Amino acid sequence: RRGEMAKSTQLIDNEVFRAYATYAGIVLIKMMLMSLITAYFRITRKAFVNPEDTESFGKGENAKKYLRTDPDVERARRVHLNDLENIVPFVGIGLLYALSGPELSTALLHFRIFAGARILHTFAYLIPLPQPSRGLSWAVGYSVTFSMAYKVLKTAWLL
Repeated sequence: RRGEMAKSTQLIDNEVFRAYATYAGIVLIKMMLMSLITAYFRITRKAFVNPEDTESFGKGENAKKYLRTDPDVERARRVHLNDLENIVPFVGIGLLYALSGPELSTALLHFRIFAGARILHTFAYLIPLPQPSRGLSWAVGYSVTFSMAYKVLKTAWLL
């Protein structure tokens, strides 16, 4: 089946598509968890951006002290933003890649490296680990997405 475009009725039987769905699901859930981590930091650090979020801590001037930024909250927000900038393109390009007929072993390598790089990136950002760990994990994931995009263009445009 190498080089053949998958038919939509055969997607569930396509091992590459199932691998894509698995790893896309993993990184999307990881990205969703970042919302919960951000909320956790907001609540435990009592750092909010909306006045209505501070009402459980008091009224008026007493509540205003909770309208502030916190370094941990901002760090979690930056991880989430970075996920949006990298996981969304992976999901789109990865789908096209999965449909472009790659070898299963090559596809698994792409998907696993990307997922691992994003998970490492999150730990490197939140802990934080010393650079260049965060930068390298970002670059590896980004390179994987470009590699898949190249394969898609090569297959579709016969580059």
